[in-house]
This record gives sequence, C-alpha cells and structure tokens, in this order.
Amino acid sequence: MSERDVLIDAFKFHGHKCWASTIGVRAGLAALRALGVERAGSSGELHCILEIGDNHGAQCFADGVQYATGCTLGKFCIEKTGWGKLAFTLVDKKAERSVRVSYRPTRHKQVAESAFMRKRGQGIPPTEIPEEEVWEMVNVLWDAPEEEVLSIGDVKPHPWEEYGEIMGLHPCAECGELVAVAYLRVVGDRHVCIPCSGYEE
Repeated sequence: MSERDVLIDAFKFHGHKCWASTIGVRAGLAALRALGVERAGSSGELHCILEIGDNHGAQCFADGVQYATGCTLGKFCIEKTGWGKLAFTLVDKKAERSVRVSYRPTRHKQVAESAFMRKRGQGIPPTEIPEEEVWEMVNVLWDAPEEEVLSIGDVKPHPWEEYGEIMGLHPCAECGELVAVAYLRVVGDRHVCIPCSGYEE
C-alpha cells in the first residue's frame, strides 16, 4: 500500500479530510521509518505517547497518527499527555527505543489562509466543503518536503516495562455490568464498579 493510500484510508477512518489528520499521518509514517518498524499489529509492539490536549482544533492529528502507526486505544498502546501540542513519541517496546516527531508550522500560514480553513472558520463542516478546496489544503502539507513540515528527533533508548494484560471480569454487585477485576471497589462487603462505588477512581 502506498503512503497516499494510507492517507486516504486514514481519512475514511477519521470521517473527514483535514490538515491535522494529514500531518498526523505523515508524522506517523515518518516515525515508523525512523525506527525501522512496521505498523503495529495485534500484539501492540509499539506504544505512542501523544502530546495533544482536549477540545482544540488540532486533535484530528491523533487519528492520523493512530491510523498510520496502528497504535490504538483498544490495544492500550496509545496515551496522551494533555499538553495541546502536535507531537508524539513512538516507542518500539521490544527494542526499547523511541523517536519524537512534531509538526513544524512553516507552511501553516498557507493552511490557515486556504479556502478550506476560511470556510471552516465560518462554521461550515469539513464534509460540506468542495473536494478541490479540501485537497488543495491537504496537499499544502502532504506534498511539502518532510523536513519543512516535520521535526524528527534522534532515535533514543527508551526502557520499557510491560505490566501485562489485566485478566478477569466480575459483575458489579450494584449494576450487574462486567468490570475488569482491578477496577472493582469494595463498599461494605460488596464488590462494585467505580461509578456505583461513589469513588472518583
């Protein structure tokens, strides 16, 4: 599969085309190349530490990174710091090494001034913007030389301790829903889930 095919599939996964998911895909692919690894399979041999935050317009970066690297929430191989930055560290757990990749905004003025972003600023959903305007914005970042839009750090040692998968589910004595045993809380003589326990965590 070509990198362009990965981008198109990532847009399908994400739900729309946008600049942040575009650069997320490029960053994810660059990190894989830097580490000399393939996209994560079912065993979660890679781990991604995203530096995005909450409720900002560049969170789409995360879906691009997630799709390109194969690091997913369900495999518990992706986490976020909450720093509001378009950057991440990809860890090769087996080799215990990592690389950090961040977005360089050298072309961001072109992105911000694109017809796509002007319409987004007017509240028009990305799926309602003409395709030619969408691709014009996407290509500003996709066709740029890598060194102009990405900062790729050195590959560094990254010690990794694997704690293993938490096995076992048990029904909550209050609501009856299954809960991973490590998340049960004891209230009196009953084992209950966190929401039913009254505890915050």
